[in-house]
Amino acid sequence: MPRYAQLVMGPAGSGKSTYCSMMVEHFSVLKRKCYVVNLDPAAEYFDYPVELDIRELIHLDDVMEDEELRFGPNGGLVFCMEYFAKNMDWIKEFITDMEEDSYFLFDCPGQIELYTHLPVMKTLVENLQNWDFRTCGVFLVDSQFLGEPSKFISGTLSSLSCMINLEITHLSVMTKVDLLSKHSKRDLQKFLDPEMQNLLLADMCDTYHDKKYQKLTESLCQIIDDYSMVRFLPLDRSDEESINIILQHIDTAMQFSEDQPVRVEDYNEDNERDAED
Repeated sequence: MPRYAQLVMGPAGSGKSTYCSMMVEHFSVLKRKCYVVNLDPAAEYFDYPVELDIRELIHLDDVMEDEELRFGPNGGLVFCMEYFAKNMDWIKEFITDMEEDSYFLFDCPGQIELYTHLPVMKTLVENLQNWDFRTCGVFLVDSQFLGEPSKFISGTLSSLSCMINLEITHLSVMTKVDLLSKHSKRDLQKFLDPEMQNLLLADMCDTYHDKKYQKLTESLCQIIDDYSMVRFLPLDRSDEESINIILQHIDTAMQFSEDQPVRVEDYNEDNERDAED
């Protein structure tokens, strides 16, 4: 049987670690088991158990303090991830020793260039597929960031770019919905299933900047409509059903349920109870 992996991606501050924590708790409620792998060499704190930590291989602080390298935070993180890409055996030894049908969450770093044009995450995906993993990308964007049409377009294009580059099943999630005001929550629907041109026209400001770039913006909106591949699901920490819906979408994308054994024993027990009644 295959193994399964969620690649939890998104900009810094989008709620990746919080998402992993919620998913671990939800798996526990469902009596399912998942393992979390931290791939962020700059991470400092986790409120969930981490089975494997990239900081055991390389740490951002060590790279930044190296007198020969002299990297800043962004350059240092790219260096760490490129080093990781050259040492994939480190992670292979762990995840391939786990039992079949194991489920992993990969808590990834927030630098967007890792997903859009650098080969690091693409290399990871290819290796996971070679190791018989079914993989789903989960791209998170802060709902507070998506409240304006221009920012929504930017977030959507980032998710679309990541999807196209990694070439795996992909889910876009709008996080921190529970932090929105009541008014913002009411307006959320137009961003969950948007008509891009209508959304743009309704909020277009009559300024020089908008007039100058209006054709470009309209073209970008048309691309989003034509692809029709990015639709956000809301994640509300106060609503257990929202995380359940997201997990159902991911399981369906990876065909998780189809690989699970039929529970013949439970079926027979139910039949015996019905016969007794």
